[in-house]
Amino acid sequence: MGKEKIAITLDERFVSELDRLVEENIFQSRSQAIQEAVSEKLLRMKRTRLAEESAKLEPAFERALADEGLAEDAKQWPEY
Repeated sequence: MGKEKIAITLDERFVSELDRLVEENIFQSRSQAIQEAVSEKLLRMKRTRLAEESAKLEPAFERALADEGLAEDAKQWPEY
């Protein structure tokens, strides 16, 4: 996956904290720390959205739909 350089503006306290983490060898650079933070946040947002959408489902309806498809597929399976 390619990378693209961007410019961001952060509060001084965040920059100081990033610099401390780099000095303590927790991250190799500010860029690495920011890239990991953005990646984790985007993943968390995706999981949250999936959970929210899943909560909208009606379990009884979904179960019936799954059972309907399963029963039809089971007829096509070979006997063992």
